[in-house]
Amino acid sequence: MDLRSELLKSIWYGFTALDLEKSGKVSKSQLKVLSHNLCTVLSIPHDPVALEEHFRDDDDGPVSSQGYMPYLNKYILDKVEEGCFVKEQVDELCWTLTAKKNYKPAKDNNNVLPGKDAFHLWSLFNFLSEDKYPLVMVPDEVEYLLKKICMAMSVELNCVELEDFISQDAVQQNGFTVWSFLEMMNTGKITRGMGQEITSMAIEEVYREIVADVLKEGYLWKKSQLRRNWKERWFTLRPITLDYYTSEDRKERQGSIALDGNCCVEVLPDRDGKRCMFCLKTLSKTYEMSASDTKQRQEWTAAIQTAIRLHSEGKTSLHKDLKLKRREQREQREKRRLAKEEEQQRFQALQEEKEHKLAELELLKEAQRQAQALLEQDEMRRRQHHEEMQQALEVQLREAKESRATMQAEMVLKEEEAERQRKRIKELEEMQTSLEEALQQEIKARQDEEVFRYAQTGLLSEEEDKMKALMALQEEQEEYILKTQREKQELRQEMENKSRALEEAQRQLEEVRANRYRVDQDVVAAQRKLRQASTNVKHWNVQMNRLMRPIGPGEKRPSGGGSFSSFQIPSQRDPGLRLRQRSEEQDEESKENVDNSSSAGSGCEGERVERRLSQASNGDMDIP
Repeated sequence: MDLRSELLKSIWYGFTALDLEKSGKVSKSQLKVLSHNLCTVLSIPHDPVALEEHFRDDDDGPVSSQGYMPYLNKYILDKVEEGCFVKEQVDELCWTLTAKKNYKPAKDNNNVLPGKDAFHLWSLFNFLSEDKYPLVMVPDEVEYLLKKICMAMSVELNCVELEDFISQDAVQQNGFTVWSFLEMMNTGKITRGMGQEITSMAIEEVYREIVADVLKEGYLWKKSQLRRNWKERWFTLRPITLDYYTSEDRKERQGSIALDGNCCVEVLPDRDGKRCMFCLKTLSKTYEMSASDTKQRQEWTAAIQTAIRLHSEGKTSLHKDLKLKRREQREQREKRRLAKEEEQQRFQALQEEKEHKLAELELLKEAQRQAQALLEQDEMRRRQHHEEMQQALEVQLREAKESRATMQAEMVLKEEEAERQRKRIKELEEMQTSLEEALQQEIKARQDEEVFRYAQTGLLSEEEDKMKALMALQEEQEEYILKTQREKQELRQEMENKSRALEEAQRQLEEVRANRYRVDQDVVAAQRKLRQASTNVKHWNVQMNRLMRPIGPGEKRPSGGGSFSSFQIPSQRDPGLRLRQRSEEQDEESKENVDNSSSAGSGCEGERVERRLSQASNGDMDIP
């Protein structure tokens, strides 16, 4: 099973989880999210418009799995590179999608597996399932997986419960689905009530062995290459590498040993205070290690030799190879079973045929005996008849001689009669030929009549279909008339609402005009106060200029009249006139705004009045 097939199994669950209506189709928006997440976990660039371009000619409806597969293969799976992503992250993404929809264990059950264990069992199921959809696992593979889990827990498999579950009709016909398998595991009957922690450890161990391709892992003492001292490390053996870590949590990897066909493992004698020693030789280095006991050393050396053998055979996974072998064995067993059944059927057919032939032989013997008796009776009758015939022949011989002469005369007459008969037969043959031709013509006419009848039947059915279509059009026309009447009523109601809104806007316009009149009165009063203030400012400016001018020696203080005559009042613009012009322009703008939006007129007019008051209070004056 290649990498693409493994990914497709997980993605199939993610796609079916998005199919909420179980119609076999998923919306494009959900497929965009799924594709983006797949590109993220697979560490490949995501093209956001590729899906839209791929389904550009399709309608806006959902997409089936057959329609999504070309996009999935072209834009995602063809770009996947082995080793550039973590397969477990892809499985976790697809498990999260499908578990929300399908995995719903009973909450009152104390044996329910945790989410992590359920995910590991789901991954194991995908690995061992058949390569056809919908994914199922044959009972032999289920038994193999349960035996591995029970072996990890050091218990025996409860075969009775397994046989009871396999005996169900749905399982016998279709095999195990992942949800029926998880339901069976949640009952706790298979694990015989073992503790949840023990069950979780066993499931994780089997998961790492089968899915993560861990042939063996555990603590070993390793001799350092530089300091030549011994350190205890946690070793993890896979078909291509032997990794060692600081501890069993595998967070700090201290090194990795690449395995190939040039590697070999040898047992070493005890020395340096270490026992159960062995070494792993590569082309460049030799690694010395020590196990806890002889059994562990034997298991480690056998596992390393298995990994080297797999690499030399070009295989990357032990359990994939074992799965293929088990599948081949099942196929061979199935072939042998079918051949045995076929042989039994042939033997049974031969036995039945033999019994049938024996019965026929008995019948033939009985018929032969009866025929022998009949032959004897016929022989006696024939002899009697022969004697009688001989006597009669002698009499007939005499009569024949007498009639021979008459017969010769009759022969001439018979020959003439025969000639006439031959002519008659020839005429009858010609008549028969003409009658056959007439019969063929009649048959053809009847066939043509049947064809015309079939055509007439088709025309009648077509006329009936047209009548149905006409009735449907008539019903649609009646519905359209009702819809038009409803729309007229809605338009009439809308016109009444608009007329009421218009009356309300006119009322608000009158209120705005009254407010504007009051504001104009306030503006006139403000202009009057402004002129008074301007006069006061002029007076005080004159007084200030007279006080600020110094008197030189020998100068005379000018008279009051002269000072006022020499003072010139600078020209200034009339602020009241400018305010009136601005108020008139703003009145015209307010009328246009009220006509456009009567509902907002009063608020806008208040703002304009405040703005005019602020301009009036800050009026432009040219004061020297």
